[in-house]
This record gives sequence, structure tokens and C-alpha cells, in this order.
Amino acid sequence: MSEEKLLLLSCCAPCSCGVIKKLALQGRHFSVLFYNPNIDTASEYQKRLEENKRVCEKFAVPFIELAYEPQVWAEAVHGLECEPERGKRCSTCFYVRLLRAAQYAKENGFTAFSSVLGISRHKDLAQVNEQGRKAAQKAGITYDETNWRKGGLEELRRALNKEMQLYNQTYCGCLFSRRGKNEEIS
Repeated sequence: MSEEKLLLLSCCAPCSCGVIKKLALQGRHFSVLFYNPNIDTASEYQKRLEENKRVCEKFAVPFIELAYEPQVWAEAVHGLECEPERGKRCSTCFYVRLLRAAQYAKENGFTAFSSVLGISRHKDLAQVNEQGRKAAQKAGITYDETNWRKGGLEELRRALNKEMQLYNQTYCGCLFSRRGKNEEIS
């Protein structure tokens, strides 16, 4: 049987840094994928992209950036603008990103894919995993549902954020989470 090769979808460096370090120290064969068409401005996208690259460079992990396609995301969530956080809009957002990750993984010889989209306490991990399973089934690849919040990873994530002085955004990236939420989200 061939060696496991994992593709990790990352939303941002502050969420993914602990997972990246842990997998790298374990000697796991994996790459980090940055596909975030939900990010509302090109400048915010660029900040998150550069910080993710910096974390991957620190731990010598291959980094893959797919095209920034905000129009793909906008079309997918059209009509869901008034949905609450953790509602149908978030499910659709997760699915768009996870499906693209699943397709990339399948097309490029990965044996499984996972994500850190549910690592924040502001996101519903079960909701993310449901969309990950749907994307995996459609693409024909395994979705790794590891709970990246457990096993000391939250503490490691916080320590790395401080040590590396990572840019820590105050919203998930989409226009709707930014509107009126900056005071609530840490």
C-alpha cells in the first residue's frame, strides 16, 4: 500500500500553525493548500496568504496556492446573504472550499484531505465535517475528520501565534462575518 499523503486546507496561519507544526514534527507526508475565495478583499487575502506561506516555510512544509476566485464564492452564496453565522451560507462556503480541495487532492495524488476550517470556536466543527464528507464523496477521496482542537493543539496554536507574531484577523474572511462582528470575534 502506498504512503499516506494528506492535503490540509488552511483558512489562515493563526488557525493552522499548530496543526502544521504537529504534522511536520510527526514526519507526516502532507502539503498545505490555500484556497479561500471567501476572503472579501484582495489586501486581506494577500495578508493571510503571506502569513500561511511564512508558517509553512518555518516548518519546511510544501505550500500550494490556488487562484483567488471571489466571484466563485459570491455566486455560490448568492441568495444567502441574510443567513446567520453558522447557517446555510457557512455550509455553502465550506462546501465550495472543501470540494475544490478534494478535487485538487484527487487530481494530484493525495490519499486524503483535511481542513482547519472548524478549528475556531466561532465555527461549528460538525457543520464543517458534514461538508467535508459531501465533498469527499463527490470527488472520490477520503476526508480526514481529525478534531484539530484537541490533543494540546489549541495551546500550541496560541503559543505559535505569540511566538511568530502572526497576523490575527478578527473575522473569518467573508464580508458578512466582518459586518458588525469585529467586536465579537477574537
